[in-house]
Amino acid sequence: MIEIYKNTKIYVACPANVLGGGAESLHQLAYHLRKDLSIDAYMYYYNFDDRRFETPVHPEYQMYENPYVTKLNEIEDTKKNIIIVPEIQEGLNLLQLFKNIRKGVWFLSVDYYYLSKVYEKMLFLDYNKLDLLSNKIDKLAIKFPYEKDPLLKLADVYITTSYRGLKWFSNLKPMFYLKRPINKAFIENSTKFSKKENIVAYNPKKGLSFTKKIIKFAKDIIFVPIDNKTREEVINLLKKTKVYIDFGYFPGPERMPMEAAILGCCVITGKRGCAAFFEDVPIPDEYKFEYIEENIPKIVDKIKDCLENFEERYKDFENYREIIKNGPKEFIEDLRKTFVKV
Repeated sequence: MIEIYKNTKIYVACPANVLGGGAESLHQLAYHLRKDLSIDAYMYYYNFDDRRFETPVHPEYQMYENPYVTKLNEIEDTKKNIIIVPEIQEGLNLLQLFKNIRKGVWFLSVDYYYLSKVYEKMLFLDYNKLDLLSNKIDKLAIKFPYEKDPLLKLADVYITTSYRGLKWFSNLKPMFYLKRPINKAFIENSTKFSKKENIVAYNPKKGLSFTKKIIKFAKDIIFVPIDNKTREEVINLLKKTKVYIDFGYFPGPERMPMEAAILGCCVITGKRGCAAFFEDVPIPDEYKFEYIEENIPKIVDKIKDCLENFEERYKDFENYREIIKNGPKEFIEDLRKTFVKV
């Protein structure tokens, strides 16, 4: 457990003005520590450029209303307090700036830890380039063994958001497991069979090269990209979609497949990264495919099966939807087990 004293403050480090699954998880952590555990938690936004932005909080995360600091001298560097940083290099670099505060590293992914060793400014890399680079994780793991990382050795505790992370970083102790929930806006929405259309949604930011081959092979199917949309627009699209496909890398359990499933979509994925683990992406194995061209006809057959027999195939994801629905409650329970007041 991570001991929380009466006057403990927790600072959750996050790059300023950034949108993404990892950033939302960091905001959710601070939010639930405050709301459900009554712990004095703050966001620490690093790299805030006040010449470009009025506030370091991305508009999508203003709903959490987390208090925040943007300067190092605003963080009380004492043993009673804790700072938690993301696993990317920019986050790890912060650990060496403090002497006394207890330090935690949250592995929101496995891949980004290694990729950021090569490309520290991860935020400026194209997602599909990252997709290609993720094929080199095994080589990067040999080149940058985490057991010898001097920055990781500065941490007192470690957290992972995936079963894959638990296995991959098994030598880091103590390691805590926090499965991140999706945004409540998706869970609170409902969908009706009568509103569903023969549409297949996909994320063009990830796995696009392979997805394009599927689209080219299935010219009689309507594919709709999920990009440049607000949360509300994504929800409205998924509510009328029957199938969501994701053949990108899965550095973590990934939110979009969960968002699609909870809004009534059948979900078809590859088997890379966390998608290879049922614990991280708990859908039947018949809906997961290796990234090889010989599988494209099989993938298209599965898509058509879901479109034509939707009400039956919908049932195959009942367990997945139940897990997603219970995600926020489980996250809070795990927080209580991890951050314990003494």
